[in-house]
Amino acid sequence: MSGPANMLRGEAELRVGGEPFVLRPSFAALVAAEGELGPLFALVERAAEGRLGLGELAGLFWHCVQDRPERLTREAVGEAVVAAGLAAATPALRILLGQILQGR
Repeated sequence: MSGPANMLRGEAELRVGGEPFVLRPSFAALVAAEGELGPLFALVERAAEGRLGLGELAGLFWHCVQDRPERLTREAVGEAVVAAGLAAATPALRILLGQILQGR
């Protein structure tokens, strides 16, 4: 990780194996997420309706991990979400979705 997440910049934190990673919804990260998960507005709508799938959540987080080290796998990101529970992932998701809708 390159430093603590800066909420004023729209960043969130995700812990994987006890190690913190910064989730930054940069343009490149969101384009990559959209390429995999479909239109971001539809993703936000599904989240608002409670229909966001676990794979979609993990995928969005995966694409937004800043300075992703090679040792971090997508499976580890998904397992971290499952291990912590959806309630623990919700604050990070809320921050990312807010950035998608409102920008900086």
